[in-house]
Parts: sequence; structure tokens; C-alpha cells
Amino acid sequence: MSLSGKLQRAMMPFVEAETAHGLAIKALKLGLTPPVTPVRDPRLAVRLLGLEFPNPVGMAAGFDKNAEVPDALLRLGFGFTEVGTLTPRPQAGNPRPRIFRLPEAGAVINRLGFNNDGHAAGLARLAARAGRPGIVGVNVGANKDAADRVADYVAGIRTFAAHAAYFTVNISSPNTPGLRDLQARDALGALLAAVIAERDAVAAGGGRRVPVLVKIAPDMADEGLADVAEVALAGRADGLIATNTTLSRGGVSGKVAAEAGGLSGTPLFLRSTIVLARLRRLVGPELPIIGVGGVRTGADAFAKLAAGANLVQLYTGFVYEGPGIAAAICRDLAVLIARAGASGPAEITGRDTEAWAARPLPG
Repeated sequence: MSLSGKLQRAMMPFVEAETAHGLAIKALKLGLTPPVTPVRDPRLAVRLLGLEFPNPVGMAAGFDKNAEVPDALLRLGFGFTEVGTLTPRPQAGNPRPRIFRLPEAGAVINRLGFNNDGHAAGLARLAARAGRPGIVGVNVGANKDAADRVADYVAGIRTFAAHAAYFTVNISSPNTPGLRDLQARDALGALLAAVIAERDAVAAGGGRRVPVLVKIAPDMADEGLADVAEVALAGRADGLIATNTTLSRGGVSGKVAAEAGGLSGTPLFLRSTIVLARLRRLVGPELPIIGVGGVRTGADAFAKLAAGANLVQLYTGFVYEGPGIAAAICRDLAVLIARAGASGPAEITGRDTEAWAARPLPG
């Protein structure tokens, strides 16, 4: 663990989790984070979704909900970052406290509920960085009280099309009642058709054809995964993200573990990686998949790639390892890729899909 990570861990008992997150955003804004030397290794580059990723390690949505610090995160050595989830109207989310750390398990439980400043604020911040380098994806969602959730997602595509490197359609948060129902075959088909139609309409009007990815939950049965795979392929999704947080409590125990919300971090790694591999087996080798859930080390990132991911994302690992985590993962990943006799991440993707897919899901 880096010195910054050790300091971060030492402060945890004294600073409430959501307050600490707010302080981290402010520190990134002001350039007060410890200096990090990003890894600039062309062997880590990935070409995907029509984009050139300098490395396969990204910051997942949820950290920078309001597009406040995408460039600061990129300067820490992330190959890309994803802002959001952004909803059309600002919303406060669920009552506090709503983030709970489990340091002994390297985990976090959250029930934030899509708290964000809304489209207008997010758009102003992204427009202000127009022309800067770096890949910034936009994660879009629906307001909790939306009369038409599909319309909210379509509005997100329309609003951010000029500024998103890619879109993530988030239908898998466990903290908005009924949201995961959009993963069902018919509902997902209708949502994807509307979103892709809007994306194509924007492109036809002279805009860029922005890739659209769908983020799924790790708690789906195999039949549900098969439905998602079929709809994604038929509906012309450009990729998938596997996975969001889990409602399972495998790997954690005690009073905090009983809190409602989605579990992320180390205990999610096994479940999310198995789901990722099963999804890869269903969609075949071509459809891009970003692997998320429990990535904290270079070995974790390598395993996600081998299970079938083209890129990986993390968030909870940043909480425990500090701002140097992306650079540390990239350094170790480069060594592991070379040791495997590969020239880059693309040659690792899918090497162990069958072995991972065959493993039983944890309880």
C-alpha cells in the first residue's frame, strides 16, 4: 500500500464516509492530492469503441457523480474515467448516512440513490473542458420519481452527446426502487431501442456516433444474463459493463453488513468476475465488456481481462489504496502481461473465460 493509501486508512475512523468523499473531490479540484507519476507504457494501450485508451484501468461511475474532477483523475494515471450517474433533474438521493465502510473486508455498502446535480450542471462542467484530451464517459440514469424512465435516459443521450466519449445506461443500481426491472428482456429491448434511436438521430444531425454501453447487476440468474446478452446483440448496444454493486452479503458480516444498499469492493470480485465470464461466453468475443467489481491490484485487473473484459474499472479500491492506485495497477499489470507472453491487454482478454464461467457463484 502506498503512503497516501496508509494515510487514507489511518484517517477513516475519524471522518464519516460521505464527508471523506467530499473532501477527496475538493482535494482533487485544488490539486492537493499527493503527487502521482502515471505509467506511460504503450504496451498497455487498448483500442476499443473507436477510442484509444492509454491503459485499460478506469475510474467507475459513482466517484465523480457531477463531472467535477475528470481531468484530475486522468492526471492520476487512469486510462479513462466515467462521470455520473446523472439524471435530468437534480435529486438529493436517500437520507444520510448512506455510505458504510467495512475496512476489514476492503468493502463499502452504499445506498446513495442517484444523488446528483442534474443534467444542466453536469453539462456546464463537461462543456467547460471541451477540447481537452482524455476519455470521459457519461453514465445516465432516471430520476426516482420519473413518470417515464425511458424518456429520462433518452434525455441524457441528447444532452451529453457532444461531450461524452461513450455512454453508460445504468439500469442496475440497487438503490432506486424498480430500476433493475429495466434489465428484463422486454423492458431492456424498449429502452435500448429508444436510446440507440436518439444516439443515431444526433449522429445523423452531424454529431458524433457515441458508443452506448449497458451496465448490469451481478445478481442476475443465468436466464436473465442470457436475455441481456440477446437483447444487447439484437439491439445494437456497443458494449456492456459487468457489474454494478451486489445485494449479496457474501464475504462480510457484522452490524454494518446488515445495512441496506449495494456492496462493492473485494467481496464483490469473485461474483462479478464469474458473471463477467458468463456474459462473455454468451455474447462472443467481439462485443466490448468493461469489468468492474473488486479491482484493487494488478492481479485483479489481469484476472478480469482473462475472464473476458477488454477494460476494467474500480472505485472502492481508490477508497482504501489512495490516489496512486491506477499507476500501481498499471505497473503490475504491465509485468503480468509480459510474463504471460502477451504484447498487450487485448491478447489477455478471454484467455480464462471458460474456467471463470464454470465456477459456482458465491452465496
